[in-house]
Amino acid sequence: MLLTEQSGTGESRFSSRGLSKRFGALPVLEDLDFAMGIHDAVGIVGPNGAGKTTFLATLAGAYAPSAGTINFAGRDVTRLSAADRCRMGLVRTHQVPKPFSGMTTFENVFVAATHAGGKGRDEAYIEVIDSLRLCGMLHVANRRAETLGLLDRKRLELARAVATSPKVILLDEIGGGLTDSEAQELVLTIQELRRRGIGIVWIEHIVHVLLQVVERLICMDAGKIIADGEPNAVMADPQVVKAYLGGGPK
Repeated sequence: MLLTEQSGTGESRFSSRGLSKRFGALPVLEDLDFAMGIHDAVGIVGPNGAGKTTFLATLAGAYAPSAGTINFAGRDVTRLSAADRCRMGLVRTHQVPKPFSGMTTFENVFVAATHAGGKGRDEAYIEVIDSLRLCGMLHVANRRAETLGLLDRKRLELARAVATSPKVILLDEIGGGLTDSEAQELVLTIQELRRRGIGIVWIEHIVHVLLQVVERLICMDAGKIIADGEPNAVMADPQVVKAYLGGGPK
């Protein structure tokens, strides 16, 4: 087991211990120990099939773990639903944006603020406007979500998360499919979230984008954490070079 003890204790801590997940006989996560302060920014990299998205989904409550525990803000949340975790301030975005079709951008974010965030109408309205402004989406507030391009769908996914008043946002490849310039626009928004004290756990294959935000990097392979620490040191780790970058010099 690798215990990644970093900043944060008690109510300012987000952690898992002995976290495992199986789908039938297939092990996807194996005995993962993880810890961060809820105001920190942690990146996760690794090859396809490493278990990164399953790890995020299990932390968020989309999957129940096969073994292990998850603690968030001073509470054992292992058996709580994703909705309950969201109301506590732990929210996830999806790699493939999933807006509510037939609703406008504004309505999508409003639903997130009221139903996922548990806010009343007046408070939700204020949160929606702030989230749309932060994510650069006020100009498309009345557009139907299904008509948006990929960048705006990614922004909408982020705006919906922000409208729930999160303590920590779990980002699953939010830069995937975007050009470098488009991904850079999202980086600016995420950097603003960091200035607001919101913690980030971010899976991303575009490593140079990720490194503009995170202070710490984790590399996963085959359902395990194989390296954890300062980003440049992790990317230079021989195990990471072999697993994530396809091997070192011949």
